[in-house]
This record gives sequence, structure tokens and C-alpha cells, in this order.
Amino acid sequence: MKDKSLELSLRAGHRDRLRQKFLDGELANYEIMELILGYAIPRKDVRPIARMLYKKFGGTFPILCASIDDLERIPGLGHNTAIFIKAIQKIIIDGYRSEAEEKPVLHNREQFDNYIRIMLGGRATEEMHVLYMDENLRLLKNELHSTGTIDCTVLYNNEIVKNALNMGAKFVTLVHNHPIPGLGFSREDIDITEQLKNALLNVRIQLYDHFVVSGGVVYSMKDQHWLK
Repeated sequence: MKDKSLELSLRAGHRDRLRQKFLDGELANYEIMELILGYAIPRKDVRPIARMLYKKFGGTFPILCASIDDLERIPGLGHNTAIFIKAIQKIIIDGYRSEAEEKPVLHNREQFDNYIRIMLGGRATEEMHVLYMDENLRLLKNELHSTGTIDCTVLYNNEIVKNALNMGAKFVTLVHNHPIPGLGFSREDIDITEQLKNALLNVRIQLYDHFVVSGGVVYSMKDQHWLK
């Protein structure tokens, strides 16, 4: 009984030190995850779990973007803790979205890249999102337009044009992911983007850009001069 009480006391002391290091801005990445896990798993040493997460996924963003099933494969990390981690991801996405509704979506490119990276990172299949924006490039709606396979998704031009007109959008931006790392824009991506751009121009709406997230890297069709 004394040994158990001593263990609990040492753990509490360690977590107190972690909290103070956090306040002092001195925590390493895995220690921040350890601090977070301590609230989800209060009666267990979570240091090994935090280290395993970083060893398995390689960084904070990949951990937050991992599926619940993949998180649960980490020894000692159960279903409730996996949901806790995904809830943190949701809070971050909602924060970015709220910011995009108040300021121009692309006023801070680094912030925007982080937004779509954490939104689409870790997805096993392709998702096409359509961002409808007003004349000041503020976000009106982030719509999940379609879900495809591991290497394919579809675009319905008439539906996007209709939605943009109904919302009074002046700009549209496409965002999708490539689950296979290292893949930039395909020829098909470029062709369907050009077709949508022309369809939108017919109703005086501009296609602002098309982004793809692949292996944690964000590619811009405009930056690569594929979108004129």
C-alpha cells in the first residue's frame, strides 16, 4: 500500500513539473502530448504512450490526423483516449474555420496550409472540399463536395456553380488530398480544375486556387502555374 501511495505521489509530482514547464514554454513535443494524455489517463504513467505516438506517427500533426483505429493500436491508448485526441483535432479545425470566416481565408498562407493539412491529413481516401468565399475572400462555407477512393475523387461543376450562386459567393477554392504521399497534381486534377474555372467564369465567379495535401505537404495549383 505504501509503495502504491509513493508511486502516485511521484506521478503527481512529475505532472506538476510538466505543467510548470508548459507554463514556462519549455516542454518538448512529446512532453506536451504526455501532459495532454495525463488528463485523459489520470492513473497511469503515460510517458511510454507519448513516446510511442511520436515514434509511430512522426509528429504532432500526424498524431492528431490519425484515425481512431490507428490510435487504438498504440499499446495503452484506449478508445476513449483516441476520441479525446480527435476532439483536440476538431477544436483546432473549428478555430481555423472561425478565423477564416472573420478574415480573408488566405490572409495568412501558413495558417491556411495548417488548416487544410490538419483537416485532410491522415485520410485513407480522397476528399474534395469546396471553399465558397465572398468578395473579401472570407469563408462562407467549407463544403465536403465528394469522397472518392485512394487515388480518385469527382467534381460536379453544375452543383458547385449552383451553390456558389445561392450563397452569393464571388470566389471558389478547391482543396483535396492525396492519401499516397509525394503526389502533386495529376493531369486529371488540372483538367477538371480548368473545366470548373470556365463554368464559374460564365456566371462571373472566379476560381481562386486549387490546393492538394499530400504527405503533409500542401501544393498550390496557382503557385505551380497550372492555373492561369
